Amino acid sequence: MLIQRLLSTIVWFIVIILAIKYKLVFGICFMFLVTLGLYEFFTMIEKKGFHIYKYFGIAIGTIIPLSILFRFELTKSWELLFIVLALVTLFILQFRRGDNSQAVIGISTTLFGILYVSWFFSFLIKIRYLPSGEGYLAAIILITKSTDIGAYLIGSRLGRHALIPRISPKKSVEGAIGGLLFSTLFALACRPFLGFSYLHLAILGLSLGVLAELGDLSESLIKRDCQVKDSGFLSPGIGGVLDLVDSLLFTVPAFYFYMSTVLK
Repeated sequence: MLIQRLLSTIVWFIVIILAIKYKLVFGICFMFLVTLGLYEFFTMIEKKGFHIYKYFGIAIGTIIPLSILFRFELTKSWELLFIVLALVTLFILQFRRGDNSQAVIGISTTLFGILYVSWFFSFLIKIRYLPSGEGYLAAIILITKSTDIGAYLIGSRLGRHALIPRISPKKSVEGAIGGLLFSTLFALACRPFLGFSYLHLAILGLSLGVLAELGDLSESLIKRDCQVKDSGFLSPGIGGVLDLVDSLLFTVPAFYFYMSTVLK
């Protein structure tokens, strides 16, 4: 498992470098991850026996990042308007369905999948389009994924006290502390990308580390509820797309809004 995880990490490290450097590679990789991530999410929900609008959710969840990639803005907050229209369409689809059971679950779960997987992750595109966006993109990925690596390395060796066993039995308090330590250290190492003072970077790294671990735990909660071990089988030793990007789903929007404020 360790060797598989290491090989998958190396492969994704190369892919990330190419994606940061080349916009075309970034766009292709991003759309691949979003589409497959949406498919994984809705497939997990289906296993609970809920009636959801799987392919409608995948279609809408794919259009949102595409509109951001191509800078399409019908209005200033086009993606928000699109989400509202998606909700209206979901109600219309439910009206056409003969059975009223699970109506609230079907509509809310489909919309949640669009927001959680597609919209949250789409802020990665917005970070890429900021001034000096390549450096910011490298920084947020390094800080976030270093949290995962630190939690895994420290937790697997020194973990003694379970963090929240009912959600993720293998995650430990020691691993969580290790993840925060790594996120802080890597944030300091990202000074050439961000240009902040070391104190500023330490606070930012710690804050993003907390969000990364919350993102990881949130996806673990969803998997536990759906009674699956991994969201998919994209990366040996890691799991599916959601297992790969779960920590980024919380850090990326927060980082974008923070940097947008700082850059004003």
